Amino acid sequence: MQIHPTAMVDPSASIGEGCRIGAYAFIGPEVVIGPDCQIDHHASVAAYTTIGRGGHLWPFAAVGGEPQDLKFGGERSELIIGENVRIREFATLNRGTHHGGGVTRVGDNCMFMAYSHVAHDCQIGDHVVMANGVALAGHVVIEDHVGVGGLTAVHQFTRIGRHCFIGGMSGISQDLPPFCLCEGNRAKTHGLNTIGLKRAGFSEETLAALKQAYAIVFRTRTPMAKALAQVEAEVPDLPEVRHFVSFIRASERGVAR
Repeated sequence: MQIHPTAMVDPSASIGEGCRIGAYAFIGPEVVIGPDCQIDHHASVAAYTTIGRGGHLWPFAAVGGEPQDLKFGGERSELIIGENVRIREFATLNRGTHHGGGVTRVGDNCMFMAYSHVAHDCQIGDHVVMANGVALAGHVVIEDHVGVGGLTAVHQFTRIGRHCFIGGMSGISQDLPPFCLCEGNRAKTHGLNTIGLKRAGFSEETLAALKQAYAIVFRTRTPMAKALAQVEAEVPDLPEVRHFVSFIRASERGVAR
C-alpha cells in the first residue's frame, strides 16, 4: 500500500492491500476501497462509497458526493462501484437518495470518460462505457454491455437495454431497447447493433431471431402489444428474444421507435 503524505484519509476509511493513493487525494468517512486500486492525485472519494478491486480514479475525478437533488435531506446513502472500473478526469458519480432506494450502483469493468456524470440512484450494469461528457439524470437504468457516445444526455427514469449502442450528442427521453443502435435528439432506433453483437459472440441463429423480432416491432405499423405477441408466436424462443420482449413490455416511459 502506498499513500502519499499529502493525501487526506479519514480514519474510518478502509484501504485494501496494494492500493496507491496519490498526492492531495481525499478519502472520506466510511469509504471502502478494495485491493489494488489506484486513486490519482487530487481525486476525491467523498463518503459512504465502496470501490471494488482494481478500480482507478484519474486526477480530479469526484465520486461519492451528495446527490444533486433538492429533496435530499442529508440522510445516509451509498455509492457502490464494482471491480476494475475506470473513472477519468473530472467525472462525477453521486450517491443515492432515500426516496430512490438509497444506493447508486455501478457494475464491473465499466469506464467513465472525462467529464461524464452519473446522478443519484442510477443503476449501471457491467461493461458499460460512457464517453466524454455523457450526463445521466437520476434513476437511470443501464443494462450490461452498453456504449454511450459523447455528450449524450439521458432523462431521469429512462432505461437502456443491454448491448445497446448510442450515437454521440443524443438526447434520450424514452427507453432504448436492448441489442439496438440508437441515435438522435430525441433518440430513435436505427436497427440492430449487428457489429457489436457479432463482436460479443452472438450466434447467427440469435442474430437472425433478433432481426426478425426487431422487424416485427419496429418495421411495421402493428400496435406494440400486438407486435410483441406476434414475436412470441413467430420468433424462435431464445433468451435474447425473451429479454427483448420483456424489456419493451415493462417500459413505463415508452420505447423509442
